[in-house]
Amino acid sequence: MIGIRRPGAFAVLLTLAGIAVFCALGVWQLDRAAYKENVLARFDRAASAPLVPLTQAVSDPRSNDYPHVQATGRILGGRVYLLDDQMRAGRLGVMVFVPFVPNGSPHPLLVNLGFLAKMGPDSTTLPDLPPMPTGEVTLTGIYAPPPLPGLKLGGNPLVRQRTWPKLVTWIDLREIAADLHRPLYPHVLLLDPDPHSAYLRHWTANVMPPARHRAYALQWFSFAIAAVVLFFVLHRVKRDDAAVNEE
Repeated sequence: MIGIRRPGAFAVLLTLAGIAVFCALGVWQLDRAAYKENVLARFDRAASAPLVPLTQAVSDPRSNDYPHVQATGRILGGRVYLLDDQMRAGRLGVMVFVPFVPNGSPHPLLVNLGFLAKMGPDSTTLPDLPPMPTGEVTLTGIYAPPPLPGLKLGGNPLVRQRTWPKLVTWIDLREIAADLHRPLYPHVLLLDPDPHSAYLRHWTANVMPPARHRAYALQWFSFAIAAVVLFFVLHRVKRDDAAVNEE
């Protein structure tokens, strides 16, 4: 028969501490999943929300919201940045970013015009850019944080390029501000969809999916269960062995 030998105080405390930490991390991940669901819901509502002036969105202290803004100004059409290696609807392409100077503002706002698929039989040729507006325009869209950079492997080619458009592997507002020699707004503008535009605009919030947080939570709770199982495995003894030890 199998019995349990008396555990030491250190083993008990260590196991309880491990269970507490693992459960706390699991609960934290569940809280993060609920928070991300709330963020995604706010983002989904943003495109249909009433328009507010850009100045109001910038001065609003609620940085986690996604205001639906409107701004009038001029696009710096000669300064285009192409975010490479983007996928939409199974096609490889680029996201097109361009600086936009709102009226009355001393610095530009980086605008995401949308996705353009690459051309050629092997989808490696950069797309032809539609003509940029040269006069004053009014833009509407979601004022949101820039896209997450992911793994920064191999360096950003931005600093090595001298001709436009410039191909980049991630969007770093500080690097682009240095390239333009002008400070930028802290967020970017995701333009509203336009059925008559050549650009594909289907936006998602820049957050980790809630399902991934739940998977991490399950992992931490599994570690807590494993700690309990390991505790009993390390302290189990056969009845015969226990009798011999007592003798």
